[in-house]
Amino acid sequence: MKNARFFLAGCALAMVWLAAGPPCAVGQSVAAAGQLNGAGPQLAILDTDIGDDIDDAFALALALRSPELKLLGITTAFGDTDLRARLVDRYLAAVGRSDIPVAAGPATVARNVFTQAAYAKQPGAQLADTCVLQQLSVSQIPVPKREQDRYDACEKDRHDAVGFILRSARAHPGQITLIAIGPLFNIQAAIERDPATFRQLKRVVLMGGSVYRGYDGQNGERRPPDAEWNIARDPAGLKALLASGVPVFMMPLDSTQIHLETKDREAIFSHGSPLTDQLTLLYHQWLANNDWHASAPTLFDPVAVAYATHPELCPVTPVRLEVDDKGFTHPVDGAPNAQVCLKSDEAGFMKLLLERVTGETAH
Repeated sequence: MKNARFFLAGCALAMVWLAAGPPCAVGQSVAAAGQLNGAGPQLAILDTDIGDDIDDAFALALALRSPELKLLGITTAFGDTDLRARLVDRYLAAVGRSDIPVAAGPATVARNVFTQAAYAKQPGAQLADTCVLQQLSVSQIPVPKREQDRYDACEKDRHDAVGFILRSARAHPGQITLIAIGPLFNIQAAIERDPATFRQLKRVVLMGGSVYRGYDGQNGERRPPDAEWNIARDPAGLKALLASGVPVFMMPLDSTQIHLETKDREAIFSHGSPLTDQLTLLYHQWLANNDWHASAPTLFDPVAVAYATHPELCPVTPVRLEVDDKGFTHPVDGAPNAQVCLKSDEAGFMKLLLERVTGETAH
């Protein structure tokens, strides 16, 4: 019965593709988006280490609900990147956005807990893998070679986030905002592979760093600068980015330690939409498995997404940063190499997040 179900799904998909072309192969998505001009939503790629902390899931929700953004794709970074991609697959399928390509970056060593692995490992996580469904249909129904080539390219891109970022930049020079909310391994690899093409990105907006404020204490007390998680995992990535020539907009610990308190959490979790249902599931897995036993998430990563669409919520200051080998980001004298948000409008950010995430329709 399982094979029959996939056969029927493949037949239906193939008939659609033969009539209009495959809807969501990675390479085709890049080409189709190239028809957009300067008017309309800004093109974006979200680079994420979703699955460990819970703030990535909220950042993705905000990106999906922001009509100012057109997501060309989602790339996964750090640790088990394939499992992270499966998590995104299931999430996107649940909210009806399987049209957005997902590409896994190079796997790396990770010793922290993947708190939402159970969500990613569920069979439903496979349903959004459009490349697999396309190949199943190809195996059952003859299609033109050009269609087979597209499916093959889709599967290749599926496991090459770095290539996807570079191909997207090449297809849309000067138009793409790369929103980086995880360790910068994919960015570092893209710069090493093709620095000239990487420079065709419009800008990189990232959550990372600690300029004057470190991680707050358990009672909310302010602490001196820390080696922030994303940067400490790959200091060389930020060094390469700051030297790349691409404009960098940084949301560090100074401006991103905004907590999702009980009242606002319940407003989201009780909403009952497909999107908020995914956040509810992922939150409870995170709550059960995070080793610091927090109940109120800190929404570091959604601040970067909010900045990309509403920069007034996190005004930036030109700063020159020096990155040491431990991941500390020191402000130093000299020509600025980053625009850094040192204080955000926390009330305005939370209002935007709640309105967008509990909205009735996604763009």
